[in-house]
Amino acid sequence: MSVTRTATTRELASFLSRLRFEDLPDGVVERTKELFLDWAASALAGKNARPVRILERFAQTMGPAEGPSEVLPSRRRTSPLFAALVNGAASHVVEQDDLHNASVFHPATVVFPAALAAAQQTGASGRDLISASVAGYETGVRVGSYLGRSHYKVFHTTGTAGTLAAAAAVSHLLGADERVMLHALGSAGTQAAGLWEFLRDAADSKQLHTAKAASDGLLAAYIARDGFTGATRILEGEQGMAAGMSSDAEPERLVEGLGEKWAGPETSFKFHASCRHTHPAADALLEGMKEHGLTADQIAGVRARVHGAAIDVLGPVSDPRTIHQSKFSMGFVLALIATTGSAGINDFTEEALGDPELRGFSERVEMVFDPEVDAAYPRRWIGAVEIETTGGEHITSRVDVPKGDPGNTLSRKELEEKARSLAAFQGGASDEEMDRIIGRVWNLDREPDVRNLLPEA
Repeated sequence: MSVTRTATTRELASFLSRLRFEDLPDGVVERTKELFLDWAASALAGKNARPVRILERFAQTMGPAEGPSEVLPSRRRTSPLFAALVNGAASHVVEQDDLHNASVFHPATVVFPAALAAAQQTGASGRDLISASVAGYETGVRVGSYLGRSHYKVFHTTGTAGTLAAAAAVSHLLGADERVMLHALGSAGTQAAGLWEFLRDAADSKQLHTAKAASDGLLAAYIARDGFTGATRILEGEQGMAAGMSSDAEPERLVEGLGEKWAGPETSFKFHASCRHTHPAADALLEGMKEHGLTADQIAGVRARVHGAAIDVLGPVSDPRTIHQSKFSMGFVLALIATTGSAGINDFTEEALGDPELRGFSERVEMVFDPEVDAAYPRRWIGAVEIETTGGEHITSRVDVPKGDPGNTLSRKELEEKARSLAAFQGGASDEEMDRIIGRVWNLDREPDVRNLLPEA
């Protein structure tokens, strides 16, 4: 299939520039509020994380001492560029931010840092923030889906498609017309980056991916507003993103259902505090243990039947050496599920990392490629495990819709509980502060502006 056929970057830019709050169905508006709360709490949970502290130090050294935009973990203020950078990293570090299945893309962690930073600088309303964020979600999800599975095998889609998503959100806030939006996408696309190699070294690059996607997208939007030009065929051109980063690009994914099919309601909330590729198997193991009344010491081995991308991403992590890397270990995540019944934000600790029982169980877990599971992916993330008991029994367990997916989503009560847990994780916000934040988010479409989201430190 030629990547130059049908859909174009210009078609997407035209839609984005014409999008208005009044065009959004009520369900899209309400889901965007839910996604925003989930994101803000994830950013608060990133407080004190070592990679985030390093990027905050960089922002303090290179950026202004004051500014209009909030850095959520520290309550400091700086320029929109550096607020987007730090908040982008902070909201991705505990692995609780949202994910869109079909594009295998984390929208919130790149869209909201950029959109909020720019909204606070421009004095935008809550409605402006919502519609700009929808523009960002539509862009990132569509570009990620367009680039296909081959792209994700090497590139972290959140870092690549995410740069265009952030650019679209900020350009929308800045009132871009089709031409300016097109140039913003062009400048964003030429900066798009993010490689999976970091997993083998337990490196911090995943936080750099989201930090740079948010801030580089914001950069692209602001300079496009002032006349800086970018490639007008950055996606489909002969030397564009699809040509250089994909071997199975699907042009129709870029524009199908524009204005009718919305990305936000299709986006999943993360229930477990680990890589999303571990969630289906985790849910299936939980279900199988519950149904058969099993405890961890009654399990001799677990075989997780997975799609190919799970092997690509999780396969390199055979001996996790850091808390963050342990979230990318199928064995470690299933060990937590089996022994504690959960893989929540407070379950991933240094003590757990060195626990002999967890290490022993993780060594009894293997991943195997399953053609049926792989064929359904990425639109459906099926969980399937085979459990062998110490008594020699073989049990199969399957979950077709993991917890947090649109078909098995979190209620607002569950989202509020998750947000409070995330905020409390490193003391990012008190319960009283979360009362205020939650109240503002549920009324975001009636907020005259979005400055001072948090009390200052």
